[in-house]
Amino acid sequence: MRGEVRLKSYTAEPAAIASYAPLLAEDGRAFTLESVRPAGGSSPDMLIARVKGIATREAAEALNRVRLHAPRDRLSPPEAEDEFLAADLIGLAAESTAGAQLGTIVAVPNYGGGDLLEIAPPRGPSALLPFTKAFVPTVDLAGGRVVVDPPADLFDSVRDERA
Repeated sequence: MRGEVRLKSYTAEPAAIASYAPLLAEDGRAFTLESVRPAGGSSPDMLIARVKGIATREAAEALNRVRLHAPRDRLSPPEAEDEFLAADLIGLAAESTAGAQLGTIVAVPNYGGGDLLEIAPPRGPSALLPFTKAFVPTVDLAGGRVVVDPPADLFDSVRDERA
């Protein structure tokens, strides 16, 4: 109501998203968050935000599913050796601990249980692998690769159970 929108923040401290103004949409539009507050419920990364220039319910609804991001130059570099920006992982080659080429990282989704690496092999459907030290012992940004220790059946095709 009143032009407020629900916003999922991917920053370590969810309310810090407002400090990265302006946020950019994929189509180049820029948005400034005037205020943010926690949304009701148990998800700490869900916020209610007031966006500068958005004053009506209709204008807020027009922002449904708009993905916003902070320009790279406004982000501080990762503090720890084992911290990475998700954008830096996309496009890296994924290889097994034995050196076999498995595919390319195409996304770093998080569905609530932690970060995952979506690895697209040269052929066939992509697979999701937990982004943990156990499954991803090495991230070599300079070398453009990650070393993964996947389960043996990670890239097995899903069988059509209707047959």
